[in-house]
Amino acid sequence: MLGRLNHVAIAVPDLAAASATYRDTLGAKVGEPQALPEHGVTVVFIDVGNTKIELLEPLGEGSPIVAFLAKSPSGGMHHVCYEVDDILAARDHLKATGARVLGDGNPKIGAHGKPVLFLHPKDFQGTLVELEQV
Repeated sequence: MLGRLNHVAIAVPDLAAASATYRDTLGAKVGEPQALPEHGVTVVFIDVGNTKIELLEPLGEGSPIVAFLAKSPSGGMHHVCYEVDDILAARDHLKATGARVLGDGNPKIGAHGKPVLFLHPKDFQGTLVELEQV
């Protein structure tokens, strides 16, 4: 079921400053900011060759990233994203094994224009997991 690692997401308090650090200090190829109102974030993807880093900044006070940054003001790893071939089959399998799918259990369209789901961190050793259909 589980495919390759698509990206590691890092919550940041200042997307422009974090992007500059990756671009200017590490020499990374940094994409353009993309607002995702349905998810409450603005994201920037950084291509590191074999995967991506996703920088997340809150988009509005209702963003789930606001609470994360309240606990970790300088930011930190927010989630990992794995690819799956069939997100509905993956969801059904996970639910059948007792894993909790966040939200209403239905996929939303993510930053790459593909269906995504998030899984409860308590079911995955304290790590928020995103699944993205490829």
